[in-house]
Amino acid sequence: MKRLTFLVLTDHSGHSDQNSLYALVNTLADDPRCARVDLASRGHAVNRDFFAGGGARVHGFTVKQSLRYLPDGSGFQHGLSELDPADYDVVWLRLPHPVGEGFFNRLSERLRDCAPLVVNDPEGIRATSTKAFLTNFPDLTPPTRLVATPGEVAAFAGEFPIVLKPLRAYGGHGIVRVDHPEQDVEELFPTGGTAYLAMKFLKNVSEGDKRILVVNGRILAASLRIPPPGEWLCNVAQGGRSVAAEVTPREQAMVDALTPHLLDHGICFAGIDTLVNDFGERVLSEINTLSIGGFPQAEAQTGRPILRQAIDELFSYCYDRC
Repeated sequence: MKRLTFLVLTDHSGHSDQNSLYALVNTLADDPRCARVDLASRGHAVNRDFFAGGGARVHGFTVKQSLRYLPDGSGFQHGLSELDPADYDVVWLRLPHPVGEGFFNRLSERLRDCAPLVVNDPEGIRATSTKAFLTNFPDLTPPTRLVATPGEVAAFAGEFPIVLKPLRAYGGHGIVRVDHPEQDVEELFPTGGTAYLAMKFLKNVSEGDKRILVVNGRILAASLRIPPPGEWLCNVAQGGRSVAAEVTPREQAMVDALTPHLLDHGICFAGIDTLVNDFGERVLSEINTLSIGGFPQAEAQTGRPILRQAIDELFSYCYDRC
């Protein structure tokens, strides 16, 4: 079995000690199936052109010892050399939002006729990261539709309270709750072409937003993010809390239904989010496919070898496609 070389693309400038990159890369580098791991960061000024979609090469370094988070970023400062993504078996994207369209376009074009497998695939990230992707799965989600005018919002809000989600937003940014059809939403549509995913507001949202970690179609762990008292957005950074959770048979069936679509789009790592609907059942609320985190936290919560399992599934995915 061929040992694989990896180029990991990240952005250390926004990291914290909770970032999954360090534990994942260390687990990968220690694996006998890995020949080499090189790391390149958007946080370096010398890489600005590459990550803006302009350059063909990037500056990075080889991971030769345990990679540690350092607040000053000094772990990313030494031994930089020029690297060509086309020289690797796998290019692993561990980039946080936002990622410019130019970068994805350029990376896809640059590597289209080369050897590297890109995980997750840029075209797949682009297709699945928009909230509109959820409309392909009406049997799994709450009542959902795309809206592009205040009139369409009013019509849907006339049936029940709804939430509006910007199609390309992330981290809960820009979400608006609309409780009645007379609510003024004109300012959300300043120009033509603005669209939102409108989804029925679920009264049981206080029961928590469950994040299910999926790698290569396999569920590895789940955590429940519970909103702070009196709030409805399940944001840990704003006072919520996260606890280990079990995956229900309904959620397993949900992931089983989604997996062929995700794999067809070149998605190996995914974060599947569920909420409790008005009938007490878990339903699909989000699909996340860019730089999924929470792996070391899941390992600590469950006591299971989540990091090793994630890397095992990464290799399975790569060997099936390399």
